[in-house]
Amino acid sequence: MSSAKRTAKDALLEFKVSGRQLALTAGGSWTADRAGDLERLVDAALKRARDAAAVDINMARVERLDTYGAWLLERLVRGFAAAGREARVVDLPERYRDLVGEAGRINLGKVAAARQGRLATAIAAIRRTAFGIGRDFVMIVQMLGALAIAGMRCVIRPWTFRFTSMVHHLDRVGWRATPIILLITFVLGCIIAQQGIFHFRRFGIEIYVVDMVGILVLREMGVVMVAMMVAGRSGSAYTAELGSMKMREEIDALRTMGFDPLKILILPRVVALVIALPILTFIGSMAALFGAALVSWAYAGIGPEIFLSRLRDAIELDDFVVGMVKAPFIALIIGIVACVEGLNVKGSAESLGLHTTASVVKSIFLVIVIDGLFAVFFAAIGM
Repeated sequence: MSSAKRTAKDALLEFKVSGRQLALTAGGSWTADRAGDLERLVDAALKRARDAAAVDINMARVERLDTYGAWLLERLVRGFAAAGREARVVDLPERYRDLVGEAGRINLGKVAAARQGRLATAIAAIRRTAFGIGRDFVMIVQMLGALAIAGMRCVIRPWTFRFTSMVHHLDRVGWRATPIILLITFVLGCIIAQQGIFHFRRFGIEIYVVDMVGILVLREMGVVMVAMMVAGRSGSAYTAELGSMKMREEIDALRTMGFDPLKILILPRVVALVIALPILTFIGSMAALFGAALVSWAYAGIGPEIFLSRLRDAIELDDFVVGMVKAPFIALIIGIVACVEGLNVKGSAESLGLHTTASVVKSIFLVIVIDGLFAVFFAAIGM
């Protein structure tokens, strides 16, 4: 069965289908000056690939063939191969075989180079990522060691600790953060209680929402949510402040004057964060429980007396201790990451923005990792 439409340009490439065999007959000039017609015919031929199991391309009637035509023939063969169809070039004039063979070798080289390039790019990206993770880990450990040494010196000589600076930062990261922490944790407690009641109601056990909220908030969600908000609010502020000082060379000026930037700028900030986060965690947990109690009263008829009575039976002191023990360690990591990123800022606003973003992302990631490690540890010791 042959194609119904035949025009003058169709002599360049004719189609003939016999069962599952597609026969293509090329003719005329396969040169760059017929590029438009040849492109359309090659595209039409490739669309027929799904109807054929095998393809024969007869080149006996080709009068002229240049580099463009050889490349187009190679594209036709590769297109059928990509569709899972075997394509054979038959009756190719002897004078054109070297040209077509060279086109095939060049294209094979390009494909291999592209594959090798993609592989090399992927390997390089993995290498950079692994190097970046290792570098960050080393810098965090170095900062932790430097803070430990500076802290020991301040313990030996307490008058060298910048207490006023620590109180200033404690006001910023603690007291001024209290309203937003109260609001977010209150809403979080309301949402957890509402969803719990909605699902427990199917089984007539709405009262168990008190157990769920109490354990979830005190052990996990309270400290994790507060830590994430502190990382986004205070951690980013630490990075931006230290980065701005680095850009204005204020940190270098402190070193020139004989002052230790670690003791003056970083230690008071980290100590303030370590003190503030447990307090904010306690406040946030109480706000979440209060929100859960209100929703339980309004949505399930669980009054305050019943809620408190059930809460006393559902939770233990260990649940409260687990959440509070995590807070200082998480705060320490948030402070170290924020300060490390701030000190790595270069002399541009773009660098400041990138490191501020990296500070928040890395802090939140490490908060989740540390919480998971603590969960495994407390489960191992039976808490």
